[in-house]
Amino acid sequence: MTPTDPQPADRTPTSNPILKRALRWGALLAGVILVVGAVLGYVFAGTEGLVSAILGTVMAVVFMGITAASILVANRYANSDAFVGVFFGIVLGGWLVKFILFIVLVVVLRDAPWLNPTVLFLSIVAGVIASLLVDVLVVARARLPYASDVTLPPAPEDD
Repeated sequence: MTPTDPQPADRTPTSNPILKRALRWGALLAGVILVVGAVLGYVFAGTEGLVSAILGTVMAVVFMGITAASILVANRYANSDAFVGVFFGIVLGGWLVKFILFIVLVVVLRDAPWLNPTVLFLSIVAGVIASLLVDVLVVARARLPYASDVTLPPAPEDD
């Protein structure tokens, strides 16, 4: 009997379905926050409130989604020998994009007369809290073993 060559293990992280689920639920909840925030913003602050709620919710969703999306993109390189470097490079790049985008938005929107800062702030906070809540619930309900991506060696054969 000749031993067969072992097939290379699939090193795709098993966290991908969890991250995708978090993005889907986050997008759904962001849609609810967008509608509720836009209605309340319009009722309490007119058109400025409407625009502020929409912009604040979109900002929160984009900032929270960049991290999960960058991890999903980086996980595509899991079978590469340079996975660790590529992974951290992509995730760090996503964080840098968020930081630069945040600074640009703060400077551009600082004195915008067509925004209500209170509604903008409240919608950003609502989006961030909702995103964190979704992340916690999705991860807490996920059934992922502690050592899910480990490949064990084959059992020894008795002679």
